[in-house]
Amino acid sequence: MERILFGDNQFFAVNHISDEKSRAQSIKFKEDKTILDTIDIAREAGVETFMCTTHDRIINICEMVRAQPDKYKQFSIYPCMPYAHKYANAVTELGILGTIKQYVPGNFFGSIFKGGMAMVSKDYISIMELLIDAEMKMFKKINTPVIFLQNVITDLLLGLDMKDILKAFHDYVKKKYDAEPAFITMNMPKLLDVLECAGIENPIICSSINKAGFRMSGGMAVYEETLRTRKLRAIAMQVLGGGAIPAREAIEYVCSLPNVESILFGASSRQNISQTVSLIHEFDKKYSNSGMVSA
Repeated sequence: MERILFGDNQFFAVNHISDEKSRAQSIKFKEDKTILDTIDIAREAGVETFMCTTHDRIINICEMVRAQPDKYKQFSIYPCMPYAHKYANAVTELGILGTIKQYVPGNFFGSIFKGGMAMVSKDYISIMELLIDAEMKMFKKINTPVIFLQNVITDLLLGLDMKDILKAFHDYVKKKYDAEPAFITMNMPKLLDVLECAGIENPIICSSINKAGFRMSGGMAVYEETLRTRKLRAIAMQVLGGGAIPAREAIEYVCSLPNVESILFGASSRQNISQTVSLIHEFDKKYSNSGMVSA
């Protein structure tokens, strides 16, 4: 994985600091081209990996990327699925069969047969495979080396102790898409335990990691111990602690930790993107030179 990943929260009015900033971002990114222009600013700063949900507007971003293959030949997307609101809204508007018809790729009747039989037999794994295929349809011909299961599903399965579904997601992504399966969670230590019990070694896990302990279930000490003593490829998100930590202090803390392979951040301005990337490089160099390697 790349060291620095650019996220998409700011494009879809997700802001952990204030509703006012969310509204401002919603207005700023009303046009799809503005989203791609901001992604290009991150690329100019050396960040060639975009980690995003499967929001419907990403379809248009992917179309624009596919239209310029030379420009985006080094560019990668890490899809995060499912985008739950998309399906909830579609079911409300179209019904279950209408939703399947809209989102299922390929041969509709073959897929609906598979989906229908899955529902009758409660074959949740087949349903899951069907939804993965539906979500991946928009990324055709785009490099997607890592595919994430969103925390809304990861943590639900974790709470229900359905590790067989987590393992099935892992195996299907590797087999069907030749990609690294990965998981987003709000409880990294517990998820790691469950994945290891399911036979998944050295998993990619994205979770909140920050100096304020923001959304770190179990507390900072447990996370730090896990990073220090366990085998995983960690991605740190929400590193600013929902806006509670100054950028320089926040980035230094994350860069000082062992076993954090990647850092995910979102920003909407050239200045903030440039500052974040520069701080990561600065503190990576500092801790590498001191013998404390963070990734």
